[in-house]
Amino acid sequence: MRASAALLLVAAAVLAAVRAEDPYHFFDWKVTYGTRTIMDVAQKVMLINDMFPGPTINCSSNNNIVVNVFNQLDHPLLFNWHGIQQRKNSWMDGMPGTNCPIQPGTNWTYKWQPKDQIGTFFYFPSMGMQRAAGGYGIITVHSRLLIPVPFDEPAGDYPVLVGDWYTKDHTVLAKNLDAGKSIGRPAGLVINGKNEKDASNPPMYTMEAGKVYRFRVCNVGIKTSLNVRIQGHSLKLVEMEGSHTVQNSYDSLDVHVAQCVSFLVTADQKPGDYLLVASTRFLKEYSAITAIVRYNGSNTPASPKLPEGPSGWAWSINQWRSFRWNLTASAARPNPQGSYHYGQINITRTIKLCTSKGKVDGKERFALNGVSHVDDAQTPLKLAEYFNASSGVFEYNLIGDVPPATTVPQKLAPNVISAEFRTFIEVVFENPEKSIDSFHINGYAFFAAGMGPGIWTPSAGRRKPAGHGEPAHDPGVPEVVDGGDADVRQRGDVEHQVQHVGEVLPRGAVVRQRGIAGEVAPGRVQHAGDSPPLRQGRRPADAAVLPPRIIKQNPQPSSGTHPWC
Repeated sequence: MRASAALLLVAAAVLAAVRAEDPYHFFDWKVTYGTRTIMDVAQKVMLINDMFPGPTINCSSNNNIVVNVFNQLDHPLLFNWHGIQQRKNSWMDGMPGTNCPIQPGTNWTYKWQPKDQIGTFFYFPSMGMQRAAGGYGIITVHSRLLIPVPFDEPAGDYPVLVGDWYTKDHTVLAKNLDAGKSIGRPAGLVINGKNEKDASNPPMYTMEAGKVYRFRVCNVGIKTSLNVRIQGHSLKLVEMEGSHTVQNSYDSLDVHVAQCVSFLVTADQKPGDYLLVASTRFLKEYSAITAIVRYNGSNTPASPKLPEGPSGWAWSINQWRSFRWNLTASAARPNPQGSYHYGQINITRTIKLCTSKGKVDGKERFALNGVSHVDDAQTPLKLAEYFNASSGVFEYNLIGDVPPATTVPQKLAPNVISAEFRTFIEVVFENPEKSIDSFHINGYAFFAAGMGPGIWTPSAGRRKPAGHGEPAHDPGVPEVVDGGDADVRQRGDVEHQVQHVGEVLPRGAVVRQRGIAGEVAPGRVQHAGDSPPLRQGRRPADAAVLPPRIIKQNPQPSSGTHPWC
C-alpha cells in the first residue's frame, strides 16, 4: 500500500513538472495623450501609464508576457513587439495587416513569449505614424540562469532609446504621406524621451570607476540613421538584435532605424562627466544630442568638445562587415549559436525586391517590384485569408520574384506574396534610390548573408552565411544603401503564407517589409486553439480594475465586405 502511494506521489510530481509553465509577467497599460515640452514646443505625446517612454518589459527567455492595453485615445491603436518572433501564428503581432485595431474606449490583452530568444528589443504603436508621437519602450530579454553568458554581469544595465523627433502631430505626418508628400526633416533628436537640455540635467547615466556597464541602444526614430559614441570611452559590442556577437571594440557605432545593439563600457577614465553623443547620419543637415554620463562623486563638467562622428556610406558598410556572430557563445539555449550548419542550407527560392519611386494619380509613391502597398480594407489581410475570404480584399503574388522592367508603371494594391511552409528563402533587397532603406521581416528571425554595391545577380555566387567568415549581422535590420543590395536568408519555421510588404515612405524615409508570420498554407490545419481574435476590445476601458486576462470569442464571419474589425 505504501509502495503504491509512493508510486502515485512520484507520478503526480512528474506530471506536474511536465505541465509546469514558464513564469508569467502581467502588465496593465493605460494609453493616453499628454502634453510634454520637447524641442521647446508643447505637444501631444502618447503616454503609457503617464510615462514616455513607456514601461520597460524586463523578462527572461521563454517567460509568458501578458499586456492588457486600455485604449483611451481618440483613434484605434495597435502595439508591435519589434524583434519578438511570433511562433506558429501571429495573432499577437500587433500589425495592421494582421490584427484588428484596439478601438477607442476598449481594451485588448496581448499574450506572447520570447521563445528561445535573448537580447534587446522594443515595442511601439504600429498604426499610421503613431510612433512619431511616442508610445514606445524597451524590451530586455535575459538568458535563463543556467545558460552561460559570454561576459560578466555588468554593474548596471542602461536603456538608450534614441531617435529623430518631429514637432508636427503624427496625424499631420500621416496626412502628408497619404497626399504623396514628404514628412520633411526631423526637428531634432531625443534620448529616452528627452531633448538636449533635459537629457543632461540631471545626469542620465552614472558609473563607478573601474566597473563595467551595459548600454542597450535602440533607434526608435522614423527615418534617420544615427551614430552613437561616448567621450573618451570605447564601446565593446556584445549583442545585436538578440544574438551575441564577437566582442570587437569600436569608437562609435552606427545604429539604423529600428535596430538595437548592446555594448559594454568600462569606467576606466579619470572620474568626471562625459557625454554620450548621438548624431544623424546621411543627412545634409547635421543634428546631435548628448546625455551626461557621470562618474560617482564627480564635480568635473564634461568637455564641450564632442568626439567627431564618421562620414560617408563606406564607413558604415565597412563597420557592418566587421560584425560577427559569436559561434562559441550560447544564446537562449545551452548549445552554441553557430551549432546549426547554416552553410548547408538548401535554398529553394530567391526573391529579389527592388525599391522604386514614381507617381501614381499625381502622388509620389515608393514601391517594391512595381507595387506600392495599400491596405484600405476593413478586414486585415491575414484575417481575410484565414476565413478563405480574400476575394475582393487582396490577390496573391501581384509581384514576381524578380523586379519588372523600369518602364512598367507602378500600381497601388495590397502587396501579398505566398511562400511554402518550412522552406529556406533567400531575399535580396536592392536599392537604386539616393537614400538609405531599412527592412524588417516582422515576427521572424533571419540572418544577413552579405551586402555590397551594384546589381545582384545569381551568377555572383552565394555568399557565405553570417559567422562563417563573412559579414555577420544577425538577425537584425539590414541596411541597404544607395545603389546597393543586401542578401538575407530566412526559414519558414512558422507557417508563413501571407507576406504583407508594407508602408513605403517618401524619399529619404524608411522602407519596411512587414512579414506576417503564422498564416495557414492551403490544405494545412491550423494549430489547435489558434483561432484568430476578432474585435480587439470587449469591455469599456474604465474597467481597468479587473485583472488582466485573455479574452476569447469564437469568430462569426459575416458576408459582403467582411467588416470583421
